[in-house]
Amino acid sequence: MSASAARPPKDSLPDPLPARRLLDEPEIAGRIKARPEDFLVDEIPLYEASGEGEHLYLRVRKIGMAHGEMMSLLAMHYGVSLGAIGFAGMKDRTGVTHQTVSVHLPGVEAPPPPAHDRLEVLWQARHGNKLRRGHLRGNRFSIRLREIDPLKAPALWRRMQRLVASGVPDYFGPQRFGYRRNNHRLGQLFVHGRHDEVLAELLGSHGSPFPEHQRPHRELFDAGRYAESLPLWSRADVAERAALRVLAAGGDSRRAVRAVSREDRDFWISSLQSAIFNRVLDERLEHGSFASLDVGDVAFRHDNGSLFLVGEQDLVDDPERGPISKRLSDFEISPSGPLPGPGLLPALGRTLEREMAAIDRFEARPLLDPETRGPAGTRRPFRVRASNPAIEASQDEHGSFVRLAFDLPKGAYATVLLRELISDADDAS
Repeated sequence: MSASAARPPKDSLPDPLPARRLLDEPEIAGRIKARPEDFLVDEIPLYEASGEGEHLYLRVRKIGMAHGEMMSLLAMHYGVSLGAIGFAGMKDRTGVTHQTVSVHLPGVEAPPPPAHDRLEVLWQARHGNKLRRGHLRGNRFSIRLREIDPLKAPALWRRMQRLVASGVPDYFGPQRFGYRRNNHRLGQLFVHGRHDEVLAELLGSHGSPFPEHQRPHRELFDAGRYAESLPLWSRADVAERAALRVLAAGGDSRRAVRAVSREDRDFWISSLQSAIFNRVLDERLEHGSFASLDVGDVAFRHDNGSLFLVGEQDLVDDPERGPISKRLSDFEISPSGPLPGPGLLPALGRTLEREMAAIDRFEARPLLDPETRGPAGTRRPFRVRASNPAIEASQDEHGSFVRLAFDLPKGAYATVLLRELISDADDAS
């Protein structure tokens, strides 16, 4: 079968996006990300650069730039591969973000920082290790809500306080699934080894919805005219271009998919894991067990990220730790859901049955196979704590706004918190 002939099923997988809320349906309307400067993210580092080492740490400020575009720009400027660049977390395309990245430059004097209108290097320093995902404490958000009645600020604040007390559902937001909302689909096809279908979904015109300006590129792929399709893709379309280069040179579909960076392929798999987690969290919210534990659950310790399987003895009051209900209300522990992989600590009983049912809904059993290369699998708490909240109503040259500020731990999404507060945050990407 040619790479262009396969047609991935359009509706075989469930929607990966959050389907439920903890709070009642919000009655307050508002708009986020009306312009990049309305959505500010400041990464809180886990450690400071030492001043010595093979890796150059850069504190960057990016404006309205996708993560992949930033990575490609830095790789080209510093003359390194994408694998030589480290980062602690992927930040939104739409917004102004301050984050740290590392560039492996052993024994090389760093060139002057890149000059770019949407990427600025604020400082640089040497360090001994590559910056890796998770090497951050969290993120501080400052978000201006537009098209909102400033008099609604007190009601918004009351909802925010309820979230601070109960915890925020730790859903994966729409950013996780890409601008086409199909990263999980690519992951599912990839783990099944369906390389023709991966390429058809990535590059063709018959899979998930895509921006209309891409239609000529995609129809050329469908026609097998790979060399003509290749130059039409933008520099930011790194995965698409990598695959097309192999196809244009006569390579088969497996080689073309393998030409996509390991980081991108792992991200497809991570997105499939994330979609499964979201469905399990939907069910916990539906059943009212979002913040409670039962026998067979796996509990997450917020202080160190460790896990333990909940047995009968854990539900009995511990003379040293106190009642499990207090440990839950104090945010010492929370129930957790699966990011399926060979290293996943499994739940037991009814909890395991529900988690396996979600895995099967996404046809994702290969994730549990040790032979499947990719993220090892772990668990994620069903809730996270929002801290240091603040609110103000004001106006600027663009009109009135309500500004919300808060901190979230690493991996948590501000857009998920906002969909609990205002009615149209679901559309944010």
